[in-house]
Amino acid sequence: MTRLIPKSVYVECAACGHRMNYNRPLAACERCGSDWLEGRYDLDRLRGGQFETLVAGRPFDMWRYWELLPVRDPANVVSLGEGGTPLVRAENLGLMLSRPHLFIKDERQGPTGSFKDRQASLAISAMKEAGITECVLASTGNVAISYSAYCARAGIKLWAFLTSLVPADKMHEVALYGTEVVKITGTYDQCKAIAAQFAKQKGLFLDRGIRSIAAKESMKTMAFEAAEQLRQLYDQGELDGADRLGTTRWCVPDWYIQAVSGGLGPLGAARGFAQLLELGLIDRMPKIACIQAEGCAPMVAAFDAGQVTATPVTNPRTHIHTLATGDPGKAYTLLREYILKYGGAMEAVSDEESFRAMHVLAKMDGISVEPAAGVAFAGLFKLVRSGLIQHDEVVMVNCSGHTFPVEKELLGEEWVRSLTVSQPGPVPGEPLEVGVAAVPTDSRPEEGIVAAIERLDTRVHSIVIIDDTPEAARLIRRIIQARGDYQIYEANDGRSGLGLIREHLPDLVVLDLMMPEMDGFAVLDGLKSEERTRGIPVIVVTAKELTVQERQKLTGRVQSLWQKGTFMDEDLVGDIEKSLKP
Repeated sequence: MTRLIPKSVYVECAACGHRMNYNRPLAACERCGSDWLEGRYDLDRLRGGQFETLVAGRPFDMWRYWELLPVRDPANVVSLGEGGTPLVRAENLGLMLSRPHLFIKDERQGPTGSFKDRQASLAISAMKEAGITECVLASTGNVAISYSAYCARAGIKLWAFLTSLVPADKMHEVALYGTEVVKITGTYDQCKAIAAQFAKQKGLFLDRGIRSIAAKESMKTMAFEAAEQLRQLYDQGELDGADRLGTTRWCVPDWYIQAVSGGLGPLGAARGFAQLLELGLIDRMPKIACIQAEGCAPMVAAFDAGQVTATPVTNPRTHIHTLATGDPGKAYTLLREYILKYGGAMEAVSDEESFRAMHVLAKMDGISVEPAAGVAFAGLFKLVRSGLIQHDEVVMVNCSGHTFPVEKELLGEEWVRSLTVSQPGPVPGEPLEVGVAAVPTDSRPEEGIVAAIERLDTRVHSIVIIDDTPEAARLIRRIIQARGDYQIYEANDGRSGLGLIREHLPDLVVLDLMMPEMDGFAVLDGLKSEERTRGIPVIVVTAKELTVQERQKLTGRVQSLWQKGTFMDEDLVGDIEKSLKP
């Protein structure tokens, strides 16, 4: 690491304002007993571009921001390469939602596959610096995996209390690191209470999650990274609207969106942006959207009711168990204050909407995410549909983790096609039998294999897509391919498209209207003028704002009309399936 500035780290009680030196993890204020403490630093020494200059020459990881993290000696840092995750533009999803500045902070790239690696690295480093050799935590899965990996590296014994709803594969991984796993049949809040009782009885250090200094401080590094990454995108010309940058060096998104259980991620990000604002590196704060699963949404219920504190949910009803924290405590109050001051939203989504969002993200942009991240994207869809997120706003979604394992509720039964070979490998001189269909006795074995393979492709409908914008055609093709077995033909102009229709006589045409030379209206005229093609159903997908006369011209001639950027994939596929019914 390049030159480090000696730092002053102290703790301030959020309740009474009392300040204490930060020499080891603290459980409560020594004056009033409050357990909500905040880390504080000497920011004056880092103003005037000093902080930006310091970090510029360092590796792009979490510890790049050393001066604003509560570990004093670099020798105590426990790292596996956390942080420095990419900010990925969601091209197809952004096109579908008509939100071109949609970015994903891809926390799947952490050492154990989730954003909790940031928390584990800083928390275990602080424990190492304090001489702690054994600790206890409660978890719904990801935290236990991350802490287990970092504790193994630091030589700290870990007791992980997990609810019985945590998938067995996750429990196995926790145990693999040498962690003592204790499975609790009960809610996560009950699990936390038992873990705290165990730590007290055994005299062991209890990790307090969101109430610990290290947890909150670690999450602000996502804000630091995003602010640097967004500025780089502006500088490279990949983001327009440079007039919005002002005189600051780093940038913020208009929206930060995350699924929340206890609220650690958004609170940490808010803290990070606030510190950058104090340092003069940004000139405003982003809006924050906190998304919860409907079956356990105490924050959303309280926010909608105008309550200052949340009423705990004692019996969570969601399959997304990592978000089943029934009592968010002070975190809700702080997030509510932030949203009322700077803007944002709290929204609840169903498990079904979340699993659907996982499908959409994977099939549109090739990003497979955990159900909790699916909640965040389902919330994004709701906020876009409501018009709360504007077309030109820059949106950042925290992709909190990878889908490990794929939840059983996600795929259903018919997710794979089987082709069975009756013996482990080919034996020279003997036929190879294939289990998809019987092989005729008078045919060669190779012919049986070819026939079986051909039967794997069951496409029975054909569709012609006509759109002069390659990105839009690609999006429509991908939506259709991801939801059904269709033979798809594409044309990038009206004349070629009409030729494809005449050649293949498809079951459906998906047509753009705004094209040079022969536009969509002319293609429709051509279709309706010929006996062979006039009965082919047409769905119009266009960016054009239609006049009353143009809408009248389409009436009775097309199955449905969609404005680009206003529909979701299931909307379009639903119309396609209805159009193809005999």
